[in-house]
Parts: sequence; structure tokens; C-alpha cells
Amino acid sequence: MSRVRVTAVVVAVGMVGLGLMAGAAGGATPGRFSEDIRFVASDGVSLQTTLTGSAPPVARPVIVEFSPDGRGSGTCDPGPAYNFLLVQIRGTGDSDGQFDALGPRTQSDVYDVLQWACHQRWSNGNLGLNGFSASAITVYNSLHLQLPCVRTAVLKSGTFELYRDLLWPGGVSNSIPGLGVLGLIGAPAAAQGPSRLERNPGSAPGVAAGLLDAGVSGGLEHPTLDAWWQDRGFRGDVNHLPILMVDGFFDVESRGAFQAFQALHHDGAHLVVIGAHDGSPAGTGGGVAETQAWFDHYLRAVTNGLESHPVVQMWMSDGDRLAYLNGRFVRYDGSDWPIPGTRWVPMHLSAAPSGTARSLNDGTLTTTEPGAGVEQSYPAVAYEPSMTDPPNTAIVGAEGLNAMGAALPPSEETNTAEASGLSFTTAPLAAPLMAAGPLDLDVPLASTAPGAGIWAVVSDVWPDGSAHPLTVGRLLDSYPRIDPGRSLYDPRTGRLVQPYGLYDQQTPPAAGQQRLYHVELWPVGNRFEAGHRLRLDLVGASAASKPAASGVNTIRVGAGGAVLEVPVLP
Repeated sequence: MSRVRVTAVVVAVGMVGLGLMAGAAGGATPGRFSEDIRFVASDGVSLQTTLTGSAPPVARPVIVEFSPDGRGSGTCDPGPAYNFLLVQIRGTGDSDGQFDALGPRTQSDVYDVLQWACHQRWSNGNLGLNGFSASAITVYNSLHLQLPCVRTAVLKSGTFELYRDLLWPGGVSNSIPGLGVLGLIGAPAAAQGPSRLERNPGSAPGVAAGLLDAGVSGGLEHPTLDAWWQDRGFRGDVNHLPILMVDGFFDVESRGAFQAFQALHHDGAHLVVIGAHDGSPAGTGGGVAETQAWFDHYLRAVTNGLESHPVVQMWMSDGDRLAYLNGRFVRYDGSDWPIPGTRWVPMHLSAAPSGTARSLNDGTLTTTEPGAGVEQSYPAVAYEPSMTDPPNTAIVGAEGLNAMGAALPPSEETNTAEASGLSFTTAPLAAPLMAAGPLDLDVPLASTAPGAGIWAVVSDVWPDGSAHPLTVGRLLDSYPRIDPGRSLYDPRTGRLVQPYGLYDQQTPPAAGQQRLYHVELWPVGNRFEAGHRLRLDLVGASAASKPAASGVNTIRVGAGGAVLEVPVLP
């Protein structure tokens, strides 16, 4: 990827954040009020908050959102029965102090603000939390604190574990989205700088230092999942809140909500998989109605039948991400995640030609274990993200990539990228296959370069031969270990189907040393039509990741070789 291309992606990511700001709850309109309120945290730092609602500002349930994106960046319009409080996180927007990447000081602010908001004249003592992306992460990170007066939360596309869900998935640096996040946080802080300087001239250096430190710490100083990252991840929910999680199969942070639901299901959580950063299917509303019903039920005791709604609701793709956005989807509901009754089908990687791919090997995926094992190699070099990196493609889709993909379909298909990788493809499916759940790739691999990235892409191959990427697995070869206690195993067979990687310490292999790796692929949700094929591509890491040394990766296929576990719905 050229420097111009990288810059374009960073700018586009920033535009996503600014777009959210432009369309959110904000200034006063006829019949409504808007009041700016300075709040002083327990350490003396002044935070900017804005209260909006139907005039006059009487006591109502209050929806609270903590945002790093400045004024007008709320992502909820709860209606006239609620007041809405937008809190600008310290060191961002027009708030003073140093941004600490949603760490302990920000979490303490969450408690302070909620304690204050609960007892204001415009609050009836019932608080709900709303969050999208960073504002959702802030809530996940704060749930280990006793949060005053909070009854429920709606969290959309937020990482459950910031390290593994967004910035270092599989230990691989997701550098371009990381830079984009800092850009969209820094832009409103700069825009609101003049008012901050007029109000508190001494605050500017601290704000700048906090944003710089977050970038250096998150991107350079803490490449392993150490205590710094653990302070910026989920550490339990002492509040036992019923939480609605809204997520998307193609979202840049999709893993987080699925993991959060699994951890908090026993407290009454629901999961709606309908899109977030990546957009939602045309005509669906993106979960807005479910959000409104959730707040009405838990904050106003409205009898609206919410208790009878499916615990897990999925809008699955039907072969392609862009078709999904245009309204081509499949509905499937369940009582848990993964969906009870899901069976994982082991698909072995075979050297036998499939006759369908243009890759270095054109191998086969088969449910029958092949005969003799063989070694196959491919260059670990960077590839165009739109072809092999669905989560990072989707986040900037609305900024032009979706239109480009519709006009130039090969730009969002894996066919071109696979030319210098390894492909493994099934025979045409005799009947539709409904796949939803996490996937695992167990692969014996050696590399000539230290710090090699393992990059695995699962695609839906249409009868015309075009391959449409659905999900991706990422793993740095310095992380072969997993935590068995936190990994997921197929209850029928006991096989590993979702590895929980250990990223606290790197154990680099020697050059050419083959080791077994367990690659977690983020959840897929797709119907493979009859006549379509399922394909696995092993290619170099996405160019949206931090560049690594180029080398040659060699895997073992056939007997004793790599196996992909594919989740099939009942």
C-alpha cells in the first residue's frame, strides 16, 4: 500500500467518526432544551457535559454517554421521555486533563459523573448507559466499578478487550485503524481548542500530551497484552446489568460484542447482530427499534414484550458483504451464542487441486482426512486490505470503498490477492449451508522471517468463480500458546473451535522451525447457497497492519496437517 493510500484510509476512518458526530443528539430545537454543564471530577479536572431533552428540563430517566469525539457526538436519540447527557471524556473535546486511552482515570470519571447525575433535578434516579465504539468500550472497561443508579446499558460495536478485539488482534498490530481512532479523537479536541484556551489556557499541553502518550503506548510501548492493556479491558461486571449488545459480522470490532455476550448472558444480555461501523442492511433500521424497546423496558417499566424477544437475533449475509448492505440477508434467531446445536465440521487442507483458484497451489478443503502430508509455501508479503481484510474494509466502506466495490467487484474479492497465496476450496455445495459462529484454524507452520503474520481468509465462492471474503483470522507466529480454560470446544466432539490466545509473552520460533498454531477467525454469519463453495486463503498480512519483515511461510497439509473448523447451524 502506498503512503498516499495509507493516508487516505486514515482520513477515511477519521471521517467515519466525524460523520457519527454530525448526525447525533446535540443542539436545541423547538420544544427542546440544550444545556452545557461543567463537571469537576474527584481529582479536580473539569469535564464538559451537555444535557438535552424535551423542554422544560424536568426529572426523567437519563441516558448517559461518555464520548471522546467532542460536542454533538452522542449516538442515541432516546425520545421525549428521556433526558440525554453527553460527557466528553477527559483530555478530549472540550474536557481538560490527559486522555488515558480509556484507562483507570477515565473509569473513575464514569463513576463520579454517574454519582452526580443520579441526584440532579433533571434525573429521576434511573440512569441508562449508551455507547458506540469508544463510548461502549468505556462502559465495558468500567463495569468492575459499582455504578450508581445505572439500570441497564445498550452497547454497540465496542471492544470487550481493546488489545485483542481491535488494536492487536492475534498479536498483529492493527496500526491503520489505531491511527484513525487517534485522528478522530484529536480532531474535535483541536477544533474545540480555542474555547478551551479561553477558559483554561493551562490545559492545552496536558490534552496534547495525553493523546500522544496513548498513541505511543498503545502502538509501540505495549505490543504484548500486559498490565497496561488489562487496565483497558473488561474486568467483570459487579453491577449485573442487563445489556443489549448490537454488533455486525463485518464490523472492525465484531469479536468484542460476541465475547461480552458470552460473559454476561447470565445477567440478561441480548445480542443483536445487524451491523454497526460497517452499516446495516437496507430497510432494517440497524437495531434502533430494539434499542428504544430496551431502554423503555428497563428504565420506564414499559410492558412491550421485550422479555419474549429472542436472546440472539442475527441478520446474516447471503454470500457477500455489499449485497448484505443492499438488503440481501438471512434471519436466524437463537437462545445463546454460539447457537445451541451448532456443529463444527472439520475441513482438512489437502494438496489435491480443486481446479477453481488462481493461487500457488489451488488445494482442496475436504471433510475426509487426506493421505500423505506435504509442505507448501507462500510469501508473507502485505496485501490490499479490501481483498483480504473484511473488518478494516467495512469501517471505511461508506466513505467510498462500497461504491468502488460495486463498480469494480474484483477490488473486494480475494481472487487477485490469492495469486501469491495458498487456496483451499470445497466442492460445490449440494445444499445451502448456514454457517454462524467462531472458527479455528489449526496449522503447522514455519517461516523464514521472525515475527511473521499468519493471515487466513474465509470466502464464499460463487458459481462464476468470484470469491467474496467473509471473515479473517490473524496470528503473529510469536504466540503459539492458548488458554484452554478460556477457549471454546465443540461440546459434541471436544475439538477446539475458538482458541483464546495468550499474548502476554512472545516466544519467537527459530527460523524454519515448524510449530502448531491455533488461529482464531472472528465469527462468521453467512448462508452459502447450493452450488457455491467455501474457500480458505492463506496470504500475507493486510497492509492495514504494521509492516513486518517479509519472508516465506511453509505449512503442512494432508495427513497430520492443517484443519479448519467450520460452524454449521442446526
